[in-house]
Amino acid sequence: MKKTIYSKYDKAKIAELEPVLFEGRIVVVVNEYEAGKAVRYLLSQPLLGVDTETRPSFRKGGMNPVSLLQVSSKEVCFLFRLNYLGLSPAVKQLLENTRVPMIGLSWHDDLAQLHRLADFEPGLFIDLQDHVREIGIEDLSLQKLYANLFGQKISKRQRLTNWAADVLTQKQKEYAATDAWSCIMIYEELQRLKQTGDYELIEE
Repeated sequence: MKKTIYSKYDKAKIAELEPVLFEGRIVVVVNEYEAGKAVRYLLSQPLLGVDTETRPSFRKGGMNPVSLLQVSSKEVCFLFRLNYLGLSPAVKQLLENTRVPMIGLSWHDDLAQLHRLADFEPGLFIDLQDHVREIGIEDLSLQKLYANLFGQKISKRQRLTNWAADVLTQKQKEYAATDAWSCIMIYEELQRLKQTGDYELIEE
């Protein structure tokens, strides 16, 4: 039976869906030694999901530096606390890697923010927004894409919390890890659907 997907997913339906959370291990990275170990593991993986979080500014025109870089395999997500680390040598090595594909969403925005911390040469990044239109999906938000492809809801409740807090809450960690991990899941499903044609697109 072919998978039904929609060119535009009805946002009102998302509230009715079962929530999804990353169920793997979450590791918080606060120093260069930990960052080096994390990067060695990540660069041994076939595919990575990436995202960033920034402490919100409620002043008009205000913008804070990136607080968190989350990078996930299917099993482990590392939360690099850039407010402690900055773009350390290990983090820079990861971002400049050209071997392991790093999947993000609207990643050019994240790259622009990361470049405000330090200069680096972006590696092998793949932006989901460049791929969804190939199968007729017009939505570009992570929440809508995941709901459309998997029928589950990614909660956005933690998005505007303080990502520069001394200690991240468990809910913040789960939110950050889920966002990065879900990029892998969406990318793999898009590739599968493109290769097999095993879907029916409903134009909305």
